[in-house]
Amino acid sequence: MPIFAGRRSYDGRMHRLRENAERTPPHRERHVDLLRAIAILIVVLGHWMVIVVTARGGGAGGFSALQVLSWGRPVTWLVQVMPVFFVVGGFANAASLTSHLRGGGQAGDWLLDRSARLVRPTTVLLVVLAAAALVARSAGVAPAQVGRAVWLASIPLWFVLVYLVVVFLTPLTHRLHRRAGLVVPLVLVVLVAAGDVARLAFDAVALQRGNYLFAWLAVHQIGFAWQDGTLPVRPRVAVPLLAGGGTAAVLLTVAGPYPISMVDVPGGALGNLSPPTLALLALATTQLGLMLLLRDTSERWLRRLGPWTAVIAVNSVILTVLLWHMSAFVLVVAAAYASGLPLPRPPGDTGAWLLWKLPWLVALFAVLGALVAVFGRVETHGLRRASPAARGWWTPHALDRPRTRTGAAVVGYAACVAGLLDVAVTGPADRGPLGVPAAALAVFLAGAALLRAARAAGGRRAG
Repeated sequence: MPIFAGRRSYDGRMHRLRENAERTPPHRERHVDLLRAIAILIVVLGHWMVIVVTARGGGAGGFSALQVLSWGRPVTWLVQVMPVFFVVGGFANAASLTSHLRGGGQAGDWLLDRSARLVRPTTVLLVVLAAAALVARSAGVAPAQVGRAVWLASIPLWFVLVYLVVVFLTPLTHRLHRRAGLVVPLVLVVLVAAGDVARLAFDAVALQRGNYLFAWLAVHQIGFAWQDGTLPVRPRVAVPLLAGGGTAAVLLTVAGPYPISMVDVPGGALGNLSPPTLALLALATTQLGLMLLLRDTSERWLRRLGPWTAVIAVNSVILTVLLWHMSAFVLVVAAAYASGLPLPRPPGDTGAWLLWKLPWLVALFAVLGALVAVFGRVETHGLRRASPAARGWWTPHALDRPRTRTGAAVVGYAACVAGLLDVAVTGPADRGPLGVPAAALAVFLAGAALLRAARAAGGRRAG
């Protein structure tokens, strides 16, 4: 009976996905959705491939393959797709915000709606990791080993942290875009350059940290320009971006002061990702040119029902895949170590190591699939329209007022960002019985609860 029930559930989900695909409006930019789906799969594979697991006396350990495989550093130009996420995010956020405001909605309610897709799945991940840490420590696992495992599983929270800030600023940055257009990202690029100069010339590391915000805001603004046509989708625009960005990236890395790798290599004096540099923005320009160049071909292909349904299926759980792929890695490592199975450490023969990775990837995808099956419904639930029943006795009546809800959105976002920042900057060590700083978890959960209460009071569509 459970097998038949599971089959019916699967068939029902596929039927709903197919219906959604058939109802897609003709004007939808399907290429953007495809880019998001491809980017997430590249991120997952990149993380799984780059981490080398080793067996230690006190448990499993690891290091980055880029530390020993120098040929892999140029390959990072193909797998560093974070700029794609932020371009696509800018496009989607601009389209959603514009539609919301045209319908008479308030920016504060839009922020609350947008938070549902991001904060709900993140809350579940943090709570599950904290509970798992408690269970592991109770079972006698060494605190340092638990802290390392939770830290590894929480690596994707860096993306959520930065993206939450970018989303929160979208009503302001989109207004700036409508007034100044492409001048805004140009100014932000200048600020990134200033941060790099401060780091390279004066060793002022603190001044470069602003690039975490300036760089990703610049890329996000380009998504605005694509969405409203300020950036034309034409070969005469795409080809110069592709060629110019690629040339600049080569000059900045091969001839310039920036490292070749677009993924940070532990122990390196300078990285291109943490914080982002001009070299990474040059790569982002190259990727933008390629995205624009392939747009028409992609749109024609995605008019077919099969490919478009697959893209919708991936995008319906896109954040779940991102959040849980490193948890899948931790689970497989723990199972392999506990059972005494050999771990795919790179030997002198790199080809043998890559072959070892194949069964490793099969196991990782199987575990990730199970995690998505369990937790994916949390993300899809965040897309449904809030009903009056969603409002509980605990929802303050003061949140019925739009201005109060906007204030709640500001405080809620700030609390979630503060909590995630504390979790993200804490290294792979013993971080207490919950595996994460207890105060950081409490602050994040308080922010998430406030956002949920304000969203329930507004009773609007989340997504």
